[in-house]
Amino acid sequence: MPNDFFINTESVQVEPDKVVMKTANRTRLDQPESADIDVSCDQKMIDTETLTNTRKLLNSAIISAWYAVKSERRPPALTPTRWVWRLAAFYHLCHSTPRLMESARERFALANRQSLAQWAAQKAREEAGHDLLALRDIQSMGYAAEAVVEALYPPAAKALMDYFTQSVQDSDPIDCVGYSYTAERLGICIGEGYIQSVEKLLPPGIKATRCLRAHSAVSAEVDHVKETLQMIAGLTTEERDRIAKACYQAALLRFSPPQEAYISDEEIQNMLKSLKLTNNYA
Repeated sequence: MPNDFFINTESVQVEPDKVVMKTANRTRLDQPESADIDVSCDQKMIDTETLTNTRKLLNSAIISAWYAVKSERRPPALTPTRWVWRLAAFYHLCHSTPRLMESARERFALANRQSLAQWAAQKAREEAGHDLLALRDIQSMGYAAEAVVEALYPPAAKALMDYFTQSVQDSDPIDCVGYSYTAERLGICIGEGYIQSVEKLLPPGIKATRCLRAHSAVSAEVDHVKETLQMIAGLTTEERDRIAKACYQAALLRFSPPQEAYISDEEIQNMLKSLKLTNNYA
């Protein structure tokens, strides 16, 4: 996975309808989500076949984007310095999500698309405060968090946020559902093994994986994927197809390496030099 934040490119294999995560100790298989799902934002019962076909449609779109990119470029190895860069990306991806989802909710409600409006309202609630986790992680790394996110806005994160914002502002904001599903579906590829591998790279005693954990398989993210899947399965065929196309576009952005060279640790260190805290409270 060529983007150098959220997940280690070397640790993921994508196959139809399943995602294999390699860890230092074992290989974990994320099986397709169960059809036995109860979601509060849409009580309509969805038959198993429709749910299964919807899951395959969306996951196949993400997989197609993976194979469309298939770049040989790999990001530099993760270091503590580069982890701060990734945390800044986390912050920017989380910060505007509640506001954008609330905007989507309003637009869906005005169009009397109640299941979509309820879904967007739920997403706004679920994502509230996740940006603060990223700030706490950055501070734990020994930096003035607000100053860091002001100075660092990784291009890959900006491209994703631009796509998300444009989706919400479109005449039909439904593409934001595909963006959200893609982010969360890829998030549940991140297991405890990868999280621990990050923690081992950090200085002893430093806790700086709060935001990563909140967007991984060890959090409520698995349930969020299931809930979104059931909501989408209850939409029309045309709406599901539109969401699948958005999954593909969002995944292309996630998987594509930067057009320019990857930023170096030295460049990141130069930007962070003046942002160090005199006292660090992990």
